[in-house]
Amino acid sequence: MPPSGDYGPSTVPWVREEVEHLERMGAGLRGRSVVLLTTVGARSGLIRKTPLMRVQHAGVYVAVASTRGGDRHPHWYANALAHPEVSLRDGDLALDLVAREVTGAERSRWWSLACTVFPSYVEYQRRTTRRIPLLLLEAPPAGRPVIA
Repeated sequence: MPPSGDYGPSTVPWVREEVEHLERMGAGLRGRSVVLLTTVGARSGLIRKTPLMRVQHAGVYVAVASTRGGDRHPHWYANALAHPEVSLRDGDLALDLVAREVTGAERSRWWSLACTVFPSYVEYQRRTTRRIPLLLLEAPPAGRPVIA
């Protein structure tokens, strides 16, 4: 089941602008390859929408919590950990997915793919001492509904 409730737009102007453009056009500003992640706020309970670089392989998406190499994890990351039932829009495709953090060898494989798709992630990791988290966004297991 997709996240539902009242929408709380971002207070960050460029995020709001990109979200509005994605919803209107189905594509990122300036031709960027982005998807739109919808989460439920960990503290607020409001619907939050975040543009993320499109990193996908074999129908599985990975969300890279880079904040452009900032020292803090992005809010959407805490939201997805608290409420792993998320929605993702990739152009005309809308998916209800479940987020889970990856570690170890699985993280290494996805990190390599993410850096291939968007090489700036390498520099973002250099800018910070924190290890940039990766969340896989996958279909819920067959026969098991997403629990809100």
